[in-house]
Amino acid sequence: MTADDSAQPASAPAPLQVGDAAPDFDLPLAGGGRVSLESLRGAPALIWFYPQANTTLCTREACDLRDNASIFEAQGYRILGISPDPLPELERFIAEQSLPYDLASDESRETMRAYGAFGEKNMYGKIVQGVIRSTFAIDEGGVLTYVKYRVGTPKQIAQLQAKLGL
Repeated sequence: MTADDSAQPASAPAPLQVGDAAPDFDLPLAGGGRVSLESLRGAPALIWFYPQANTTLCTREACDLRDNASIFEAQGYRILGISPDPLPELERFIAEQSLPYDLASDESRETMRAYGAFGEKNMYGKIVQGVIRSTFAIDEGGVLTYVKYRVGTPKQIAQLQAKLGL
């Protein structure tokens, strides 16, 4: 076991890495319909996992992506936010923040677990189970081209642009 392996709880899956196949999912969308990995194929996608709509950091992240969505859309990216919020809360978040991209509900947290975006995290000095703010870019064929766990909100757009060559 390496030093890095010891940081992972025995039951936690290994974190995803660039070059891995993106885990499949099928989730309900705010406003109706569903989204799946299969429905995203054929174009690149940017998926971000966040803990809760209408909270300070999540709103900042959502609005930063909103304000910079054209950078990604110009390169064909579809942006998808995923949280454990129920659909009515996501619909309210979209309306209040004028979000131009889709939000999906993962109330079971199954998709978050598959992506490694749910698990142990340090919150104000206490280890808790929760959503780990994470961002993934996926190419047209469903392969991860960018993986970032524990996203630092203020730097996210610059990091994405640099890593994705936008």
